[in-house]
Amino acid sequence: MSDGFGRPPAAPPGLEPLVPLDRLLVKQQLELWEAVTGWETNNRYTVHTAEGAAPLFRAAERSSCWLRLCCGPLRALQLLVLDEQRREVLHLRRPLRCTGCCSPCCMQRLEVSAADGRPLGAVTEQRACLRPHLTLHRPDGELALTVRGPRCPLALCRDVKFTVESADGSQQLGTITKQWGGLARELLTDADTLELTFPVGLDAELKALLLGALFLVDYMYFESNR
Repeated sequence: MSDGFGRPPAAPPGLEPLVPLDRLLVKQQLELWEAVTGWETNNRYTVHTAEGAAPLFRAAERSSCWLRLCCGPLRALQLLVLDEQRREVLHLRRPLRCTGCCSPCCMQRLEVSAADGRPLGAVTEQRACLRPHLTLHRPDGELALTVRGPRCPLALCRDVKFTVESADGSQQLGTITKQWGGLARELLTDADTLELTFPVGLDAELKALLLGALFLVDYMYFESNR
């Protein structure tokens, strides 16, 4: 594979469409009940190759209504990523963890598995004083990529960009960008649009891990009860 990553492994079943791509656009679906009442519902997303393109995948959250009510964006959940034939291609699991301190039990985490249950890796929050810092690990624990956010991930009236970097931080390889949706949409809903870019030669398993990182970033920094 190009970009110094070596020869890519075969893509897990269902993830073959990721192989030729270097960009994904993820749109959270507007939930009218949530917008009107403020009662948090299960998130739903569509994953596209470009603006206006038909969805490549769809993602549906599964979580308890009580966790959504009591824990808000910190809730434990599962995300099922489906292809257009409604076949599961990825399974994402986020355990319940608190936040606001430096204890290891409070670091956020998202586990990513293929449709057949094979682990693809995990995304884990790291201790950081000034900038959000996530690490992406393969199933054997090998550090594969890092994601670093801006000092203020809650900026108003502009896009918010997280950088995807090599394991040692020496190369910027892509971005996770939360796109500004306009004042009314931002104030009244949490239906976000995020763009993910990565090297075209990155293997499909790491692209899937980065998609998981995008979802975790959305829940950690842009999901709120309005």
